[in-house]
Amino acid sequence: MNNLQRKMGTFSLTMVGLGSIIGSGWLFGAWRAAQIAGPAAIISWIIGMVVILFIALSYSELGAMFPEAGGMVKYTQYSHGSFIGFLAAWANWIAIVSVIPVEAIASVQYMSSWPWKWAEWTHGLVVNGSLTGGGLAIASVLLIVYFLLNYWTVSLFSKANSFITVFKVIIPGLTIGALLFAGFHGSNFTSAGSIAPNGWASVLTAVATSGIIFAFNGFQSPINMAGEAKNPGRSIPIAVIGSILIATVIYVLLQIAFIGAVDPSMIVNGWHHLNFNSPFADLAIVLGLNWLVILLYADAFISPSGTGITYTATTSRMLYGMEKNKYLPSVFGKLHPLYGIPRQAMFLNLGVSFLFLFMFRGWGVLAEVISVATLVSYITGPVTVMTLRRTGMNLYRPLRLKGLSIIAPLGFVFASLVLYWARWPLTGQVLFIIMMGLPVYFYYQAKIKWKGFRQNFSAGLWMVVYLLCMMTISYVGSEKFGGLNVIPFGWDMVLITCISLVFYSWAIKSGFQTEYLEQGQKVNDDLRSIEENNMASQSEKKNAV
Repeated sequence: MNNLQRKMGTFSLTMVGLGSIIGSGWLFGAWRAAQIAGPAAIISWIIGMVVILFIALSYSELGAMFPEAGGMVKYTQYSHGSFIGFLAAWANWIAIVSVIPVEAIASVQYMSSWPWKWAEWTHGLVVNGSLTGGGLAIASVLLIVYFLLNYWTVSLFSKANSFITVFKVIIPGLTIGALLFAGFHGSNFTSAGSIAPNGWASVLTAVATSGIIFAFNGFQSPINMAGEAKNPGRSIPIAVIGSILIATVIYVLLQIAFIGAVDPSMIVNGWHHLNFNSPFADLAIVLGLNWLVILLYADAFISPSGTGITYTATTSRMLYGMEKNKYLPSVFGKLHPLYGIPRQAMFLNLGVSFLFLFMFRGWGVLAEVISVATLVSYITGPVTVMTLRRTGMNLYRPLRLKGLSIIAPLGFVFASLVLYWARWPLTGQVLFIIMMGLPVYFYYQAKIKWKGFRQNFSAGLWMVVYLLCMMTISYVGSEKFGGLNVIPFGWDMVLITCISLVFYSWAIKSGFQTEYLEQGQKVNDDLRSIEENNMASQSEKKNAV
């Protein structure tokens, strides 16, 4: 993208991040987290924020260095070559593209519990948490709407998303206030004799599977839209970190309000028996807050749709980036000459979204898969940023994080722990989905006659061994996380931490000055030129004054 196409400022990028984070996660996350961890779900959100923040800090430096469309699928290739670059990109793309249908599913699920007599027909849209034929039809229409809102221009997307995101922040705020004042039961926080009635392991599992990591995944969107940023060195870190912190405040307050608003009679047999079709709307109905009920049902379309619109934009940039990495046919790397949109990539994502919609018809199942798949790609961020400190010392860094030598390994360890907390057999199932992409990689390697394959495979071998080790530990680990209990609770996490640091060290040493880094160097040089020109222009204006 040239400088003329860089139309998104810091506010717009922050709205992109916040709009991605506050999607269907706020409509369902508080209920799922409370169901799994009880009142201690509040702690789960804070742990999730810390984990994501450490990972996001690494990606913020990378995003500021390489402000290009679909950057999240390119960085690891710069530091470790094509093999691990493909694995990370594939896992990330699978996780992010599947967010589009899950947001449509969320809207339909809320719609299925409309309480009005004239809307009784909606009750058949979802049965036992799964969309019926009618539900699939409405969700399909929503996917097409997301697609069309991104089809013509980044500018239209930016304006629509900023408006929707402002609305998405107001409605959760009103929900928090209404629930706190209309029916708050402080006794709910200790009703079972403990803030963590299901045990502290459940607090950790909630981080991985209740929708917390799923919700925070949205921090990637400003990075993937970096190619449209006016001032990426300044905008990317502010947008990423700012959106995470703002969203954390909103989610924690929502969790507190939800726990306090539940009728004590509903949790007599434990929090895990708490079942809702439309969690916050159902609570509002019980409390007689009819005005809030209407707002919530409206927002059940607006919040998920805002996220769906955002991800439709960002995933097209991811495919664009994967084509530039030579993982996909060249047709997906073509930009529209007038609008600068990778339209062919958008069509592919639309098709894959329909596939996921019909395969996974429930919000909870798909949210779990998304969370774990994204964690697999997250572990490469801390490794990549530290490797490039060694192999790309001459790169221009608008943002150079202090303490990265501590932040990066901690981010790697935290991501590994959350991957383990997701419980067996989910970890193994997601690994299988990621492995399905390897034939695509080998096909394109064969097309270039396996040029440089040995070096690229050697640099990524640690990732293969790491994933196999994580699967094994998950299988034989604590029964609290679905394992055989060969490794007892507590010692399992000590083992994960130690092994993670070993793999982190191996990964850093495996990095080399790849041929792909030359592509990144060009993007980096363009950034340096743009910022130097901007500084010179500002200096001339000051002198003129």
